[in-house]
Amino acid sequence: MPPEEVAQRPSMRAPRSSAAQPPLRVGNCSGFYGDRLSAMRELLEGGELDVVTGDYLAELTMLILGKDQMKDPSLGYARTFVRQVGDCLGLALEEGVRIVANAGGLNPAGLVARLREVAEEQGLSPRIAWVDGDNLAPRVVELGLQGALTANAYLGAFGIARALEAGADIVVTGRVTDASIVVGPAIWKFGWTPEQYDELAGAVVAGHVIECGTQATGGNFSGFLELPRDGRPLGFPIAEISADGSCAITKHDGTGGLVSVDTVTAQLLYEVQTEHYLGPDVTVDLSTVELAPDGQDRVRVSGVRGQAPPPRLKVCVNELGGFRNQMEFVLTGLDIEAKAAWVRAQLDGRIDAASVSWSLGRLPGPDSETEEGASCLLRLVVKDSDATRAGKAFTSAVVELALGSYPGFTMTTPPGPASPYGIYRPAYVDRGVVTHTVHLPDGTVEVIPDPPVAEQPEFATGRRKVPAVAGISEEAITRRVPLGTFVHARSGDKGGDANVGLWVRAGDRQAQQAQWLERFVSEERVRQLIPEAADLDIELFPLANLHGVNILIRGLLGEGVASSTRFDPQAKGLGEWLRSRLVSVPEELL
Repeated sequence: MPPEEVAQRPSMRAPRSSAAQPPLRVGNCSGFYGDRLSAMRELLEGGELDVVTGDYLAELTMLILGKDQMKDPSLGYARTFVRQVGDCLGLALEEGVRIVANAGGLNPAGLVARLREVAEEQGLSPRIAWVDGDNLAPRVVELGLQGALTANAYLGAFGIARALEAGADIVVTGRVTDASIVVGPAIWKFGWTPEQYDELAGAVVAGHVIECGTQATGGNFSGFLELPRDGRPLGFPIAEISADGSCAITKHDGTGGLVSVDTVTAQLLYEVQTEHYLGPDVTVDLSTVELAPDGQDRVRVSGVRGQAPPPRLKVCVNELGGFRNQMEFVLTGLDIEAKAAWVRAQLDGRIDAASVSWSLGRLPGPDSETEEGASCLLRLVVKDSDATRAGKAFTSAVVELALGSYPGFTMTTPPGPASPYGIYRPAYVDRGVVTHTVHLPDGTVEVIPDPPVAEQPEFATGRRKVPAVAGISEEAITRRVPLGTFVHARSGDKGGDANVGLWVRAGDRQAQQAQWLERFVSEERVRQLIPEAADLDIELFPLANLHGVNILIRGLLGEGVASSTRFDPQAKGLGEWLRSRLVSVPEELL
Protein backbone atom coordinates (compact mmCIF):
# COMPACT_ATOMS: atom_id res chain seq x y z
CA MET A 1 0.00 0.00 0.00
CA PRO A 2 1.44 3.44 -0.92
CA PRO A 3 2.45 5.60 2.04
CA GLU A 4 -0.30 8.13 1.32
CA GLU A 5 -2.93 5.40 1.82
CA VAL A 6 -1.65 4.47 5.28
CA ALA A 7 -3.92 5.88 7.97
CA GLN A 8 -2.42 7.58 11.00
CA ARG A 9 -4.42 6.80 14.14
CA PRO A 10 -4.39 9.68 16.64
CA SER A 11 -4.83 7.44 19.69
CA MET A 12 -6.56 4.36 21.07
CA ARG A 13 -10.18 4.74 22.16
CA ALA A 14 -11.08 5.99 25.63
CA PRO A 15 -10.97 3.41 28.41
CA ARG A 16 -14.08 1.44 29.19
CA SER A 17 -15.48 1.47 32.69
CA SER A 18 -13.70 -1.01 34.93
CA ALA A 19 -16.83 -1.69 36.96
CA ALA A 20 -17.60 -5.40 37.21
CA GLN A 21 -15.36 -6.30 34.29
CA PRO A 22 -14.22 -9.92 34.46
CA PRO A 23 -10.47 -10.52 34.22
CA LEU A 24 -8.79 -11.35 30.94
CA ARG A 25 -7.49 -14.94 30.96
CA VAL A 26 -4.30 -15.24 28.90
CA GLY A 27 -2.39 -18.51 28.57
CA ASN A 28 1.08 -18.61 27.02
CA CYS A 29 1.90 -21.72 24.97
CA SER A 30 5.51 -21.05 23.98
CA GLY A 31 8.58 -19.68 25.70
CA PHE A 32 11.01 -20.17 22.81
CA TYR A 33 11.27 -21.43 19.22
CA GLY A 34 11.25 -25.18 19.85
CA ASP A 35 8.97 -25.34 22.90
CA ARG A 36 6.43 -28.15 23.36
CA LEU A 37 4.33 -28.42 20.20
CA SER A 38 1.27 -29.76 22.03
CA ALA A 39 1.09 -26.78 24.39
CA MET A 40 -1.41 -24.73 22.36
CA ARG A 41 -3.87 -27.62 22.27
CA GLU A 42 -3.27 -28.36 25.96
CA LEU A 43 -4.18 -24.78 26.86
CA LEU A 44 -7.24 -24.69 24.62
CA GLU A 45 -8.57 -28.00 25.91
CA GLY A 46 -7.58 -27.51 29.56
CA GLY A 47 -10.05 -24.81 30.58
CA GLU A 48 -11.49 -21.40 29.87
CA LEU A 49 -9.28 -18.83 28.13
CA ASP A 50 -9.76 -15.56 26.26
CA VAL A 51 -6.37 -15.42 24.53
CA VAL A 52 -3.54 -17.84 23.78
CA THR A 53 -0.15 -16.20 23.27
CA GLY A 54 3.18 -17.54 22.08
CA ASP A 55 6.67 -16.10 22.49
CA TYR A 56 9.05 -17.54 19.87
CA LEU A 57 11.76 -14.90 19.61
CA ALA A 58 15.05 -14.44 21.38
CA GLU A 59 18.23 -12.68 20.33
CA LEU A 60 19.62 -16.00 19.10
CA THR A 61 16.34 -16.83 17.32
CA MET A 62 16.56 -13.68 15.23
CA LEU A 63 19.96 -14.87 14.02
CA ILE A 64 18.54 -18.33 13.19
CA LEU A 65 15.67 -16.76 11.25
CA GLY A 66 18.12 -14.49 9.44
CA LYS A 67 20.09 -17.53 8.28
CA ASP A 68 16.82 -19.16 7.17
CA GLN A 69 15.99 -16.13 5.06
CA MET A 70 19.43 -16.14 3.46
CA LYS A 71 18.59 -19.61 2.10
CA ASP A 72 14.93 -18.87 1.27
CA PRO A 73 13.56 -15.29 1.31
CA SER A 74 10.02 -16.61 1.87
CA LEU A 75 11.02 -17.87 5.32
CA GLY A 76 12.13 -15.91 8.39
CA TYR A 77 9.24 -16.89 10.68
CA ALA A 78 8.73 -19.59 13.33
CA ARG A 79 7.54 -22.59 11.35
CA THR A 80 6.50 -24.55 14.43
CA PHE A 81 3.77 -21.95 15.01
CA VAL A 82 2.22 -22.91 11.67
CA ARG A 83 2.01 -26.53 12.84
CA GLN A 84 0.42 -25.51 16.13
CA VAL A 85 -2.19 -23.31 14.48
CA GLY A 86 -2.90 -25.99 11.89
CA ASP A 87 -3.64 -28.42 14.70
CA CYS A 88 -5.76 -26.03 16.77
CA LEU A 89 -7.34 -23.40 14.51
CA GLY A 90 -10.81 -24.94 14.38
CA LEU A 91 -10.86 -25.40 18.14
CA ALA A 92 -9.71 -21.83 18.82
CA LEU A 93 -12.35 -20.38 16.50
CA GLU A 94 -15.07 -22.56 18.01
CA GLU A 95 -14.13 -21.47 21.54
CA GLY A 96 -13.72 -17.82 20.58
CA VAL A 97 -10.11 -17.74 21.79
CA ARG A 98 -7.85 -15.18 20.10
CA ILE A 99 -4.28 -16.16 19.19
CA VAL A 100 -1.46 -13.62 19.52
CA ALA A 101 2.18 -14.48 18.80
CA ASN A 102 5.45 -12.86 17.80
CA ALA A 103 6.16 -15.85 15.52
CA GLY A 104 6.36 -13.56 12.48
CA GLY A 105 10.00 -12.89 13.28
CA LEU A 106 11.58 -11.31 10.21
CA ASN A 107 8.64 -12.01 7.91
CA PRO A 108 5.20 -11.63 9.52
CA ALA A 109 3.55 -11.07 6.13
CA GLY A 110 5.01 -14.38 4.92
CA LEU A 111 3.69 -16.11 8.02
CA VAL A 112 0.22 -14.67 7.42
CA ALA A 113 0.24 -15.96 3.85
CA ARG A 114 1.15 -19.44 5.08
CA LEU A 115 -1.54 -19.34 7.80
CA ARG A 116 -4.16 -18.42 5.21
CA GLU A 117 -3.12 -21.44 3.15
CA VAL A 118 -3.47 -23.69 6.19
CA ALA A 119 -6.89 -22.23 7.03
CA GLU A 120 -8.11 -22.61 3.45
CA GLU A 121 -7.05 -26.27 3.43
CA GLN A 122 -9.29 -26.77 6.47
CA GLY A 123 -12.21 -24.78 5.06
CA LEU A 124 -11.81 -22.06 7.69
CA SER A 125 -11.73 -18.27 7.33
CA PRO A 126 -10.05 -16.68 10.35
CA ARG A 127 -9.55 -12.93 10.44
CA ILE A 128 -5.78 -12.42 10.53
CA ALA A 129 -3.81 -9.26 11.21
CA TRP A 130 -0.13 -8.57 11.55
CA VAL A 131 2.16 -5.96 13.03
CA ASP A 132 5.44 -4.84 11.49
CA GLY A 133 7.71 -1.83 11.16
CA ASP A 134 10.35 -3.28 13.46
CA ASN A 135 12.65 -4.54 10.69
CA LEU A 136 15.43 -1.98 10.15
CA ALA A 137 17.73 -4.26 8.13
CA PRO A 138 17.11 -2.38 4.84
CA ARG A 139 18.30 0.82 6.54
CA VAL A 140 21.38 -0.34 8.42
CA VAL A 141 23.78 1.94 6.55
CA GLU A 142 21.55 4.97 7.08
CA LEU A 143 21.25 4.14 10.79
CA GLY A 144 24.93 3.39 11.32
CA LEU A 145 24.37 -0.33 11.84
CA GLN A 146 26.69 -1.54 9.07
CA GLY A 147 27.37 -5.25 8.96
CA ALA A 148 24.07 -6.26 10.50
CA LEU A 149 22.39 -9.41 9.22
CA THR A 150 19.28 -8.60 11.26
CA ALA A 151 18.29 -5.35 12.97
CA ASN A 152 14.90 -5.22 14.67
CA ALA A 153 13.48 -2.57 16.97
CA TYR A 154 11.42 -3.75 19.93
CA LEU A 155 7.85 -2.53 19.35
CA GLY A 156 5.12 -2.17 21.95
CA ALA A 157 1.60 -3.51 22.37
CA PHE A 158 -0.77 -0.92 20.91
CA GLY A 159 -0.59 -2.34 17.38
CA ILE A 160 -1.70 -5.72 18.73
CA ALA A 161 -4.53 -4.04 20.66
CA ARG A 162 -5.71 -2.25 17.53
CA ALA A 163 -5.73 -5.50 15.55
CA LEU A 164 -7.87 -7.21 18.20
CA GLU A 165 -10.19 -4.21 18.33
CA ALA A 166 -10.66 -4.61 14.56
CA GLY A 167 -11.82 -8.20 15.09
CA ALA A 168 -8.69 -10.23 14.41
CA ASP A 169 -8.84 -13.88 15.43
CA ILE A 170 -5.08 -14.22 14.97
CA VAL A 171 -2.45 -11.50 15.38
CA VAL A 172 1.16 -12.16 14.47
CA THR A 173 4.01 -9.73 14.87
CA GLY A 174 7.64 -9.15 14.11
CA ARG A 175 9.92 -8.10 16.97
CA VAL A 176 7.71 -6.76 19.71
CA THR A 177 8.86 -7.09 23.31
CA ASP A 178 8.13 -10.48 24.84
CA ALA A 179 5.57 -8.99 27.23
CA SER A 180 3.75 -7.06 24.48
CA ILE A 181 1.88 -10.15 23.29
CA VAL A 182 0.15 -10.14 26.71
CA VAL A 183 -0.09 -6.37 27.18
CA GLY A 184 -1.80 -5.91 23.79
CA PRO A 185 -4.80 -8.09 24.65
CA ALA A 186 -5.12 -6.32 28.03
CA ILE A 187 -5.19 -2.90 26.32
CA TRP A 188 -7.88 -4.24 23.96
CA LYS A 189 -9.93 -5.73 26.80
CA PHE A 190 -9.85 -2.72 29.13
CA GLY A 191 -9.33 0.17 26.71
CA TRP A 192 -6.28 1.57 28.48
CA THR A 193 -4.72 4.74 27.10
CA PRO A 194 -0.97 5.22 26.62
CA GLU A 195 -0.82 7.33 29.82
CA GLN A 196 -2.28 4.65 32.11
CA TYR A 197 1.20 3.72 33.25
CA ASP A 198 0.34 1.71 36.35
CA GLU A 199 -2.11 -0.50 34.47
CA LEU A 200 0.33 -0.99 31.59
CA ALA A 201 3.16 -1.73 34.01
CA GLY A 202 1.05 -4.36 35.76
CA ALA A 203 0.32 -6.04 32.43
CA VAL A 204 4.02 -5.95 31.51
CA VAL A 205 4.79 -7.80 34.74
CA ALA A 206 2.07 -10.35 33.92
CA GLY A 207 3.54 -10.77 30.45
CA HIS A 208 7.08 -11.08 31.78
CA VAL A 209 6.03 -13.79 34.22
CA ILE A 210 4.32 -15.99 31.62
CA GLU A 211 6.42 -15.17 28.53
CA CYS A 212 8.87 -18.04 29.16
CA GLY A 213 6.16 -20.66 29.48
CA THR A 214 6.82 -23.31 32.08
CA GLN A 215 9.58 -21.31 33.77
CA ALA A 216 6.68 -19.80 35.74
CA THR A 217 5.32 -23.21 36.76
CA GLY A 218 8.49 -24.84 38.06
CA GLY A 219 10.78 -25.09 35.05
CA ASN A 220 14.43 -24.15 35.69
CA PHE A 221 13.41 -23.53 39.31
CA SER A 222 16.10 -23.87 41.96
CA GLY A 223 13.44 -25.14 44.38
CA PHE A 224 12.50 -28.01 42.07
CA LEU A 225 12.55 -30.45 45.00
CA GLU A 226 9.26 -28.84 46.06
CA LEU A 227 7.61 -29.87 42.78
CA PRO A 228 5.49 -32.97 42.31
CA ARG A 229 7.89 -34.95 40.11
CA ASP A 230 5.31 -37.43 38.86
CA GLY A 231 6.28 -37.46 35.20
CA ARG A 232 3.54 -35.10 34.04
CA PRO A 233 4.75 -32.30 31.78
CA LEU A 234 4.65 -28.92 33.47
CA GLY A 235 1.52 -26.93 32.78
CA PHE A 236 1.82 -23.71 30.84
CA PRO A 237 1.08 -20.51 32.80
CA ILE A 238 -2.05 -18.37 32.74
CA ALA A 239 -2.35 -14.71 33.74
CA GLU A 240 -5.77 -13.46 34.86
CA ILE A 241 -5.39 -9.71 34.30
CA SER A 242 -7.77 -7.23 35.93
CA ALA A 243 -8.80 -3.77 34.77
CA ASP A 244 -6.45 -2.10 37.28
CA GLY A 245 -3.42 -4.00 35.90
CA SER A 246 -3.13 -6.42 38.80
CA CYS A 247 -3.23 -10.11 37.98
CA ALA A 248 -3.23 -13.64 39.27
CA ILE A 249 -0.76 -16.18 37.89
CA THR A 250 -2.04 -19.74 37.72
CA LYS A 251 -2.27 -22.82 35.46
CA HIS A 252 -4.96 -25.24 34.39
CA ASP A 253 -6.11 -27.70 37.04
CA GLY A 254 -4.55 -31.14 36.75
CA THR A 255 -1.43 -30.02 34.89
CA GLY A 256 2.07 -30.69 36.19
CA GLY A 257 4.31 -28.32 38.07
CA LEU A 258 3.66 -25.65 40.67
CA VAL A 259 2.71 -21.97 40.81
CA SER A 260 4.00 -20.36 44.00
CA VAL A 261 5.42 -17.03 45.14
CA ASP A 262 8.89 -18.49 44.61
CA THR A 263 8.26 -19.77 41.05
CA VAL A 264 6.81 -16.38 40.10
CA THR A 265 9.71 -14.55 41.74
CA ALA A 266 12.12 -16.73 39.78
CA GLN A 267 10.64 -15.58 36.49
CA LEU A 268 10.33 -11.95 37.59
CA LEU A 269 14.09 -11.85 38.21
CA TYR A 270 14.93 -13.62 34.96
CA GLU A 271 16.88 -11.63 32.35
CA VAL A 272 16.25 -8.21 33.84
CA GLN A 273 18.92 -5.63 34.35
CA THR A 274 18.20 -2.71 36.65
CA GLU A 275 15.33 -2.29 39.11
CA HIS A 276 13.54 -0.50 36.27
CA TYR A 277 12.29 -2.54 33.34
CA LEU A 278 12.30 -0.29 30.28
CA GLY A 279 9.80 -1.03 27.53
CA PRO A 280 8.40 0.78 24.50
CA ASP A 281 5.04 1.46 26.22
CA VAL A 282 5.99 1.97 29.86
CA THR A 283 8.88 1.87 32.33
CA VAL A 284 8.12 -0.61 35.11
CA ASP A 285 9.38 -0.08 38.65
CA LEU A 286 10.18 -3.65 39.69
CA SER A 287 10.73 -2.55 43.29
CA THR A 288 6.96 -1.97 43.60
CA VAL A 289 5.84 -5.50 42.66
CA GLU A 290 3.96 -7.25 45.46
CA LEU A 291 3.38 -11.02 45.45
CA ALA A 292 1.05 -13.02 47.68
CA PRO A 293 -0.35 -16.56 47.68
CA ASP A 294 -3.92 -16.60 46.37
CA GLY A 295 -4.91 -20.25 46.65
CA GLN A 296 -3.66 -23.53 45.24
CA ASP A 297 -1.27 -22.91 42.32
CA ARG A 298 -2.23 -19.26 42.32
CA VAL A 299 -0.25 -16.08 43.08
CA ARG A 300 -1.62 -12.53 43.23
CA VAL A 301 0.54 -9.79 41.66
CA SER A 302 -0.32 -6.21 42.60
CA GLY A 303 1.05 -2.78 43.46
CA VAL A 304 3.02 -2.37 40.24
CA ARG A 305 3.86 1.21 39.36
CA GLY A 306 4.89 2.59 36.01
CA GLN A 307 6.03 5.78 34.38
CA ALA A 308 6.47 7.12 30.87
CA PRO A 309 8.65 5.01 28.54
CA PRO A 310 12.07 6.17 27.29
CA PRO A 311 12.41 8.25 24.09
CA ARG A 312 14.53 5.64 22.29
CA LEU A 313 13.77 2.09 21.22
CA LYS A 314 16.13 -0.81 21.71
CA VAL A 315 17.26 -2.65 18.58
CA CYS A 316 18.39 -6.27 18.42
CA VAL A 317 21.35 -6.40 16.01
CA ASN A 318 22.90 -9.67 14.82
CA GLU A 319 25.99 -9.90 12.66
CA LEU A 320 27.71 -12.89 11.08
CA GLY A 321 30.89 -13.21 13.11
CA GLY A 322 32.71 -15.96 11.24
CA PHE A 323 33.09 -19.71 11.83
CA ARG A 324 33.66 -21.81 14.92
CA ASN A 325 34.51 -25.41 15.77
CA GLN A 326 35.38 -27.44 18.83
CA MET A 327 36.90 -30.74 19.90
CA GLU A 328 36.77 -32.37 23.34
CA PHE A 329 39.56 -34.57 24.65
CA VAL A 330 38.86 -37.21 27.30
CA LEU A 331 41.56 -37.30 29.99
CA THR A 332 41.47 -40.33 32.30
CA GLY A 333 43.18 -41.48 35.48
CA LEU A 334 46.41 -40.05 36.83
CA ASP A 335 48.36 -36.91 35.89
CA ILE A 336 45.33 -35.17 34.33
CA GLU A 337 46.85 -31.70 34.42
CA ALA A 338 50.12 -32.91 32.89
CA LYS A 339 48.21 -34.66 30.09
CA ALA A 340 46.28 -31.48 29.39
CA ALA A 341 49.46 -29.42 29.36
CA TRP A 342 51.13 -31.82 26.92
CA VAL A 343 48.33 -31.84 24.35
CA ARG A 344 48.11 -28.05 24.55
CA ALA A 345 51.87 -27.78 23.94
CA GLN A 346 51.61 -30.18 20.98
CA LEU A 347 48.91 -28.05 19.33
CA ASP A 348 50.43 -24.70 20.19
CA GLY A 349 51.47 -23.09 16.92
CA ARG A 350 49.79 -25.76 14.78
CA ILE A 351 46.32 -24.19 14.92
CA ASP A 352 46.07 -21.18 12.65
CA ALA A 353 42.86 -19.59 13.94
CA ALA A 354 42.09 -16.09 15.11
CA SER A 355 40.72 -17.28 18.46
CA VAL A 356 41.78 -20.39 20.40
CA SER A 357 40.13 -21.14 23.77
CA TRP A 358 40.88 -24.03 26.15
CA SER A 359 38.91 -25.11 29.21
CA LEU A 360 39.55 -28.05 31.54
CA GLY A 361 36.71 -29.63 33.46
CA ARG A 362 36.75 -30.58 37.12
CA LEU A 363 39.48 -33.03 38.04
CA PRO A 364 38.21 -36.51 38.96
CA GLY A 365 38.46 -37.84 42.51
CA PRO A 366 40.84 -40.67 43.43
CA ASP A 367 40.03 -44.38 43.16
CA SER A 368 36.88 -44.04 41.05
CA GLU A 369 34.80 -47.19 40.58
CA THR A 370 33.93 -46.22 36.98
CA GLU A 371 36.11 -45.10 34.10
CA GLU A 372 33.79 -42.17 33.44
CA GLY A 373 34.16 -41.08 37.06
CA ALA A 374 37.95 -41.16 36.65
CA SER A 375 37.83 -38.88 33.60
CA CYS A 376 37.34 -35.23 32.75
CA LEU A 377 37.03 -33.24 29.55
CA LEU A 378 39.45 -30.79 27.97
CA ARG A 379 37.58 -28.56 25.54
CA LEU A 380 39.19 -26.68 22.64
CA VAL A 381 37.18 -24.05 20.74
CA VAL A 382 38.44 -22.11 17.72
CA LYS A 383 36.94 -19.20 15.80
CA ASP A 384 38.05 -17.63 12.53
CA SER A 385 36.67 -15.69 9.60
CA ASP A 386 37.85 -18.51 7.27
CA ALA A 387 35.74 -21.69 7.37
CA THR A 388 38.71 -23.79 6.27
CA ARG A 389 40.98 -22.64 9.09
CA ALA A 390 38.22 -23.38 11.61
CA GLY A 391 37.32 -26.58 9.75
CA LYS A 392 39.55 -29.28 8.34
CA ALA A 393 42.81 -27.43 9.02
CA PHE A 394 41.88 -27.38 12.71
CA THR A 395 40.40 -30.87 13.06
CA SER A 396 43.23 -32.50 11.09
CA ALA A 397 45.82 -31.02 13.42
CA VAL A 398 43.95 -32.54 16.36
CA VAL A 399 43.29 -35.97 14.82
CA GLU A 400 46.93 -36.38 13.76
CA LEU A 401 47.85 -36.56 17.46
CA ALA A 402 45.70 -39.64 18.08
CA LEU A 403 48.63 -42.09 18.32
CA GLY A 404 51.28 -39.66 19.47
CA SER A 405 50.03 -37.82 22.51
CA TYR A 406 48.94 -38.52 26.09
CA PRO A 407 47.99 -42.05 27.22
CA GLY A 408 44.34 -42.89 26.71
CA PHE A 409 43.90 -40.26 23.98
CA THR A 410 40.28 -40.16 22.83
CA MET A 411 37.66 -37.57 21.91
CA THR A 412 33.92 -37.30 22.49
CA THR A 413 32.94 -36.69 18.85
CA PRO A 414 34.42 -37.21 15.40
CA PRO A 415 35.81 -34.17 13.55
CA GLY A 416 33.24 -32.01 11.80
CA PRO A 417 33.07 -28.91 9.63
CA ALA A 418 33.10 -25.41 11.06
CA SER A 419 29.74 -23.75 11.60
CA PRO A 420 28.92 -20.06 11.23
CA TYR A 421 28.32 -18.06 14.39
CA GLY A 422 26.77 -14.69 15.03
CA ILE A 423 27.49 -11.68 17.20
CA TYR A 424 24.69 -9.95 19.06
CA ARG A 425 24.80 -6.33 20.09
CA PRO A 426 22.11 -3.95 21.31
CA ALA A 427 21.60 -0.60 19.63
CA TYR A 428 19.16 2.25 20.20
CA VAL A 429 17.26 4.48 17.78
CA ASP A 430 14.95 7.44 18.13
CA ARG A 431 11.29 6.50 17.93
CA GLY A 432 10.86 8.65 14.85
CA VAL A 433 13.02 6.20 12.90
CA VAL A 434 10.48 3.39 13.40
CA THR A 435 6.98 3.18 11.89
CA HIS A 436 4.88 0.90 14.09
CA THR A 437 2.35 -0.46 11.59
CA VAL A 438 -0.68 -2.74 11.89
CA HIS A 439 -2.25 -4.54 8.92
CA LEU A 440 -5.90 -5.10 9.79
CA PRO A 441 -8.07 -8.04 8.70
CA ASP A 442 -9.99 -5.87 6.19
CA GLY A 443 -6.77 -5.00 4.35
CA THR A 444 -6.35 -1.47 5.68
CA VAL A 445 -3.08 -0.36 7.26
CA GLU A 446 -2.69 1.98 10.20
CA VAL A 447 0.30 3.57 11.89
CA ILE A 448 0.38 3.46 15.67
CA PRO A 449 1.42 6.83 17.10
CA ASP A 450 4.27 7.18 19.56
CA PRO A 451 3.28 7.52 23.22
CA PRO A 452 4.43 10.35 25.49
CA VAL A 453 7.99 9.66 26.61
CA ALA A 454 10.33 10.79 29.36
CA GLU A 455 14.04 10.74 29.95
CA GLN A 456 14.87 7.99 32.40
CA PRO A 457 16.55 8.76 35.74
CA GLU A 458 20.03 7.61 36.51
CA PHE A 459 19.92 4.43 38.56
CA ALA A 460 22.30 4.01 41.47
CA THR A 461 24.31 0.80 41.33
CA GLY A 462 26.95 -0.94 43.35
CA ARG A 463 27.41 -1.17 47.10
CA ARG A 464 24.72 0.41 49.25
CA LYS A 465 24.72 1.03 52.98
CA VAL A 466 22.62 -1.69 54.57
CA PRO A 467 21.98 -1.81 58.33
CA ALA A 468 23.06 -4.80 60.38
CA VAL A 469 20.69 -7.74 60.38
CA ALA A 470 18.10 -7.26 63.10
CA GLY A 471 18.73 -9.55 66.05
CA ILE A 472 22.13 -10.75 64.76
CA SER A 473 25.31 -9.37 66.31
CA GLU A 474 28.40 -8.64 64.25
CA GLU A 475 30.25 -11.29 66.31
CA ALA A 476 27.64 -13.98 65.74
CA ILE A 477 28.90 -17.54 65.30
CA THR A 478 28.74 -18.53 61.67
CA ARG A 479 28.66 -21.80 59.80
CA ARG A 480 30.00 -22.58 56.31
CA VAL A 481 27.06 -23.73 54.21
CA PRO A 482 26.06 -23.51 50.54
CA LEU A 483 24.48 -20.16 49.69
CA GLY A 484 21.52 -22.14 48.35
CA THR A 485 20.66 -23.39 51.83
CA PHE A 486 17.92 -20.75 51.91
CA VAL A 487 18.61 -18.66 48.78
CA HIS A 488 17.01 -19.35 45.41
CA ALA A 489 18.53 -18.19 42.11
CA ARG A 490 17.57 -17.72 38.47
CA SER A 491 20.15 -16.67 35.91
CA GLY A 492 20.30 -15.96 32.20
CA ASP A 493 21.77 -13.87 29.42
CA LYS A 494 21.17 -10.32 28.22
CA GLY A 495 23.38 -10.26 25.14
CA GLY A 496 26.95 -10.39 26.40
CA ASP A 497 25.90 -9.68 29.98
CA ALA A 498 24.73 -12.20 32.57
CA ASN A 499 22.13 -11.60 35.22
CA VAL A 500 21.60 -13.58 38.42
CA GLY A 501 18.55 -12.96 40.55
CA LEU A 502 18.97 -14.11 44.15
CA TRP A 503 16.11 -14.18 46.62
CA VAL A 504 15.30 -15.79 49.94
CA ARG A 505 12.74 -18.57 49.77
CA ALA A 506 9.44 -18.12 51.55
CA GLY A 507 9.48 -19.06 55.24
CA ASP A 508 9.36 -17.84 58.84
CA ARG A 509 12.80 -16.17 58.71
CA GLN A 510 12.47 -14.72 55.22
CA ALA A 511 12.64 -11.04 56.21
CA GLN A 512 15.72 -11.52 58.42
CA GLN A 513 17.45 -13.77 55.88
CA ALA A 514 16.69 -11.29 53.10
CA GLN A 515 18.27 -8.50 55.10
CA TRP A 516 21.37 -10.66 55.52
CA LEU A 517 21.42 -11.43 51.77
CA GLU A 518 21.30 -7.77 50.79
CA ARG A 519 24.12 -7.01 53.24
CA PHE A 520 26.11 -10.04 52.09
CA VAL A 521 25.98 -9.41 48.34
CA SER A 522 28.55 -6.85 47.24
CA GLU A 523 30.67 -6.40 44.14
CA GLU A 524 33.68 -7.79 46.01
CA ARG A 525 31.71 -10.83 47.17
CA VAL A 526 30.45 -11.58 43.67
CA ARG A 527 34.02 -11.47 42.35
CA GLN A 528 35.13 -13.87 45.08
CA LEU A 529 32.35 -16.35 44.36
CA ILE A 530 32.56 -15.99 40.55
CA PRO A 531 36.27 -15.60 39.76
CA GLU A 532 35.51 -15.14 36.04
CA ALA A 533 34.00 -11.79 36.99
CA ALA A 534 37.16 -10.51 38.72
CA ASP A 535 37.87 -7.87 36.07
CA LEU A 536 34.31 -7.19 34.93
CA ASP A 537 31.83 -4.47 35.83
CA ILE A 538 29.21 -5.63 38.32
CA GLU A 539 25.96 -3.84 39.12
CA LEU A 540 23.67 -4.67 42.06
CA PHE A 541 19.97 -3.86 42.41
CA PRO A 542 18.25 -4.78 45.70
CA LEU A 543 14.54 -5.62 45.35
CA ALA A 544 13.20 -5.57 48.90
CA ASN A 545 9.61 -6.46 47.94
CA LEU A 546 10.90 -9.66 46.37
CA HIS A 547 13.31 -10.36 49.27
CA GLY A 548 16.21 -10.41 46.86
CA VAL A 549 18.84 -8.70 44.79
CA ASN A 550 19.57 -8.69 41.08
CA ILE A 551 23.20 -9.05 39.99
CA LEU A 552 24.28 -7.89 36.54
CA ILE A 553 27.73 -8.99 35.33
CA ARG A 554 28.76 -6.99 32.28
CA GLY A 555 30.61 -8.85 29.52
CA LEU A 556 30.69 -12.31 31.13
CA LEU A 557 29.29 -13.85 27.92
CA GLY A 558 31.49 -11.94 25.49
CA GLU A 559 29.62 -11.10 22.28
CA GLY A 560 26.50 -13.10 23.12
CA VAL A 561 25.37 -16.71 23.15
CA ALA A 562 26.08 -17.46 19.48
CA SER A 563 29.68 -16.30 19.84
CA SER A 564 30.55 -17.17 23.44
CA THR A 565 33.11 -19.94 24.06
CA ARG A 566 32.15 -20.15 27.72
CA PHE A 567 31.13 -23.57 29.08
CA ASP A 568 27.66 -22.17 29.83
CA PRO A 569 27.23 -19.57 27.05
CA GLN A 570 23.77 -18.39 28.18
CA ALA A 571 24.56 -18.34 31.92
CA LYS A 572 21.61 -20.66 32.57
CA GLY A 573 23.53 -22.58 35.24
CA LEU A 574 25.34 -19.58 36.72
CA GLY A 575 22.80 -19.15 39.51
CA GLU A 576 22.99 -22.82 40.47
CA TRP A 577 26.78 -22.63 40.63
CA LEU A 578 26.51 -19.56 42.84
CA ARG A 579 24.06 -21.37 45.14
CA SER A 580 26.56 -24.22 45.53
CA ARG A 581 29.36 -21.95 46.80
CA LEU A 582 30.14 -22.17 50.50
CA VAL A 583 29.57 -18.97 52.50
CA SER A 584 29.59 -18.04 56.19
CA VAL A 585 26.07 -17.59 57.57
CA PRO A 586 25.13 -16.70 61.17
CA GLU A 587 23.78 -19.80 62.87
CA GLU A 588 20.67 -17.92 64.02
CA LEU A 589 19.61 -17.69 60.37
CA LEU A 590 19.91 -21.41 59.70
